[in-house]
Parts: sequence; structure tokens; C-alpha cells
Amino acid sequence: MRRVVLCCGAAVALLGCWMGCALQLKLVNASVQKPSNVALYFSVEDNKGAPIGGLAAESFKIYEDDQLISPFESKQTILNPEESVVHYTLLLLDLSGSITESGSLPALTAAAGGFAERVTKFHQIGVQGFDGGDKLIPIAPFTSSGGSVSGSVGRLESRKSKDPSTNLNGAVVEALKVLQAQMDKSKQAMRFGTLVVFTDGTDRAHRVEQQAMMEALGQAPDLNVFVIGLGVEINESQLAAIGRSGYVKAADQGAVQKAFDEVATRIENSARKYYLLGYCSPSRAGKHRLKVEANFQSQSGHLEHEFEADGFTPNCDPQKRPNFPVGKIVAQPKK
Repeated sequence: MRRVVLCCGAAVALLGCWMGCALQLKLVNASVQKPSNVALYFSVEDNKGAPIGGLAAESFKIYEDDQLISPFESKQTILNPEESVVHYTLLLLDLSGSITESGSLPALTAAAGGFAERVTKFHQIGVQGFDGGDKLIPIAPFTSSGGSVSGSVGRLESRKSKDPSTNLNGAVVEALKVLQAQMDKSKQAMRFGTLVVFTDGTDRAHRVEQQAMMEALGQAPDLNVFVIGLGVEINESQLAAIGRSGYVKAADQGAVQKAFDEVATRIENSARKYYLLGYCSPSRAGKHRLKVEANFQSQSGHLEHEFEADGFTPNCDPQKRPNFPVGKIVAQPKK
């Protein structure tokens, strides 16, 4: 059993997923607060790592000290995570000369716009570009409006590169800073970050060495990173190393849309697998072992969590906003 300790105010979390179970439940964070509110944010996957989405509150059973808690007594509910959880995606687009002068921009802008329309249902998206220059090219600020992002990206179709070279390494380093800064200023307690890089080549500008770029990625292990590579001039092993959460190749312009759709699907599936389950504990004192069991198509799995109920009282509202510890969260979708 995998065990992780989380500090949650009065609670100390002890969690695990039995690796032999059909469903894998992985606790991300927990909130325990008076009068008697308990809330867990966790993911549900099958035993192959595929996300399980769309489960209702009735799909979960809650046990305290191995005793089943009545859903009528606990008022268990799936809470809206938006006040406590935010997902950011930064889309980084190659706007070097090989893109802007080759006629690839219309396919790229259409694919990127469609990507934004899909992913903004779950994430806030920002868009930056790069060419051979030392700075990123701002395209769209972080927003949950897919139409706004699509419109901003669409205006790139007639763009010409100021520096036709490719500062891929430097752009990745700067994009990580932009994404991290956005996460740091968020008001939500839990912040998930995803970087999606599109390029049709390798680093030609040599402003930042590859090792320095990989070290920057290593210093941001909480962030998901996907890469979409276009054409035959790319170094696939290098791009796959950057895209630690997934690498997709588009052989030509006609395959760009499909590549963006594949990454969008992975991001959507990852978002759907998360649940924020809240309930009112009947305990009024002492330390207790909580078990949440999920049931889906004759499959089941569970996670465990220890919490303290000292000072708990009645009159609990299960819709109360969870009091999660503030911090970055690891969210690595499987390739």
C-alpha cells in the first residue's frame, strides 16, 4: 500500500490505494473543519490508468472505522471544485520562419483555436508564441473563454517572424516561468498546471542550452508537459523528453488538427477523473479511519484517510467550502 502524509489542519492524512483493486483511488488533498465537515479531492482510474469520470455521489460509500455511514446521515455530496481548484494550461506556439513562411499558420491557428474551445471547459488557457527572439510573444492572457482565445490565435494567420530562427529551449524555460507565476497568484488552494508546446523544428538560436532547459523542467515536477511535433525536421527523442506527459507527432499540416485533438482528449480525461466529495461526519471526538469506496460497473476500489474529530458538533452544511492547505499539486496524466 502506498502511503503519503498530508498536513490538513487538525488532520493528518494517511492514504493508500490497494494496487490489486479494479479501481484506483488516489487522494490529492483533504479538508477537515468544524462543525463536522470532511472533504476529499481525489482521482478515480481503472487498473490500467484510464480515467473514470461522471460518477455521482451515490457511487461512493463512506466508512468511518469500518462502519458504513448512511448517506442520509452524512449528506454526502459532490461539491463544485471551482472555488478550491483551478487548472491552467499554457499553449506555447512555434512562430519561427519555418512556420510563418511555409503556409502552416492557417492549419496551426485552426487547430489551436479548436483546442482552446475544448480545454477551456475545464481549464483556463493562456497562449504565448516564440521565434528566434529571446522573449515570448504574448498572444492571449489566461481565460476560460475559448472563443476569446480562438479569436486571438486566429489573428496570427498573417504574422511574419521578426527573427526566423527557433529559440525552443529558451521559450520552454520562459513558458514555465509564466505558468508558475499564474499559479502562484491564484486564489484557489489547489493549482494544476499544464504546458503544451507546438513546434516544427529543433532549437536553432542556441540562446539556452538543452541541459539548462531540461534542468528547468526538472525543477517544475508538478507541471504536466505535452509536446506536439510537426514535420520531418524535428528531433523526436528530444521532444519526447520535453513532453514527459505525452508527445504527439503530426507528419504534415493535415495531421495538425488530429494531434491537437489527441492532446485535448488527454487533458479532458485527466480533468474528468477528479472528484470533490464532501460529507458531514457523525463523529464528535477522537481520531478516526475514513474509507471512501467507489463502485463502477461491478468494479470497486478505495482510499483511506485518518482525521481527528475533536470538537465536532452538529448543524453541518455539506456544501461548505473546503479548507484545503494552499500549495501546488502533482497531476501527471499517464502517457
